[in-house]
Amino acid sequence: MTKPRVVILGGGFGGMAAARALGKDADVTVVDRHNFQTFLPLLYQVATAGLAADHVAYPIRGALRAFDGKFRMGSPIEIDHKNKTVKLDSSEVLPFDHLIVALGSVTADFGTPGVEEFSLGMKSVHEALKIRAEVMRRFEDLCRFEDETRFGIAVVGGGPTGVEMAGALAELVRGPLMNDQKHAASHMDISLIEAGPRLLPMFSPILSERTKVSLEKLGVKVLVNTSVKQVKPRKISLGDGTVLPSEITVWAAGVKGSPALEYLSLPLDGNRLKVDASLEVTNYPNIWGIGDLAGAKGSDGKFLPMVAPVAMQQGRFIAAQILRKIKGTELKEFRYKDKGSMATIGRHKAVVEVNKIRFSGYPAWATWLFLHLFYLMGGRNRIGTVADWLWNYFTFDRGNRHIMDSV
Repeated sequence: MTKPRVVILGGGFGGMAAARALGKDADVTVVDRHNFQTFLPLLYQVATAGLAADHVAYPIRGALRAFDGKFRMGSPIEIDHKNKTVKLDSSEVLPFDHLIVALGSVTADFGTPGVEEFSLGMKSVHEALKIRAEVMRRFEDLCRFEDETRFGIAVVGGGPTGVEMAGALAELVRGPLMNDQKHAASHMDISLIEAGPRLLPMFSPILSERTKVSLEKLGVKVLVNTSVKQVKPRKISLGDGTVLPSEITVWAAGVKGSPALEYLSLPLDGNRLKVDASLEVTNYPNIWGIGDLAGAKGSDGKFLPMVAPVAMQQGRFIAAQILRKIKGTELKEFRYKDKGSMATIGRHKAVVEVNKIRFSGYPAWATWLFLHLFYLMGGRNRIGTVADWLWNYFTFDRGNRHIMDSV
C-alpha cells in the first residue's frame, strides 16, 4: 500500500514529534527555514555564556535519517488547497495528502513602541549569540574606565524565560566577570520587569515569592506591577513615568503565532491558527495545526500555553489522528496532560510544581538539569552540555564568553 504523503511545516518540538511518530507509516517531508532544530529551553544559557551554541542545535536531517524522512530548507508561501500542494520560497512545490502546520511562534511586543528596534528577543540561536556579544561588548567598554559609569541590563517578562535569563545574567556577572575585572562587573546592574503582581504567575504564590527572593539575593532588581511604556535606546520608559537605564533590553514578555500564517490562506483565531478539538484546521480537512501557533483550547476555554510539552503531545497525537483518518476510524479530541512546570534561577536554585507537589532549591535544580538533558536531542549535544555544565559548576567559570556576532 502506498504510504500517505505528509508535509510538516516546521521542525520544532511539535513538528519533529509528529515526524518521528509517523516515520514508519508515512512518506514524511519536514520543511523549515533552518536545517536544525533549536532546543529553545536552553537558549538563555547560550546567551549568558553557559553553553556553546552548537550544543542546543541538532541537524533535522540527522533526526529524519532513522526512517528515511525528507527535508527541505525554506519557508512556505502558498497553499493550493484544490491541488493539495504547498509552495516554498525556493519555488519548489510539494504535494501532500496531509499537511501539518507547526511553524511555531515569534516574539510578541504587544504594540509596545521601540521593542522591535531597541530590544533583543530569545527565539533563535542568532538572538542568543547577539545578547551574549552585547553583554560582553559592554563589559569590555566598562573595563576601559575606572570611574562610576554604570551599565544596565533589563529583562522584560517575569515568566520562566525571563526568570532564567535574569538569574543566569546575575551569576555571569557575580562569577566569571567579577573574576575577569572586578570594578567593571561591580558596575553592572540587572533588572527584571514584570507587569503582573508576581513572577511566574503559572506557579503557586509561595514559589513565586521564593523565586523573587532568590533573584534579589543574586543582585537582581525585581520590579513587579511595572509595565513598559516604551523601549528607547539605552533606557526604558515605565508605565509610572519613571525611566530605567538599560544598555541592553531583553524582551521575554511573550510570544505569538508565526506571521507566516498570513500567507497560507488558513482561518485564524486571533493570532493563532483556528483548529477543531481534533486539531484539524477548521473547514480544511487533512490540514492540521499544532504547537505555539495552533488555537487549541483547554477545558477552561483558554488557549493552551505556548510551551514545548504542549507541542510534543500534539505532535504525537496528530500522528495517531492521521492514521485514524486513513483507516476511516473516528477522530478523537485532543486533551493536554499538564505534567507540571519548572524554572531554574541559578546554582542550586529552581522551582518545580507538578499538580499539588511543589518543591524548590537543590532537588528542584537537579530535577531541572536531568529533564532538560533527557529531552535534548543528540548524544554529542548531551555530552557537550554535560561537559560545559561540569566545567561551570566546579570552576565557577563560563568558557563561552566570546564575542562572535558579525559587526
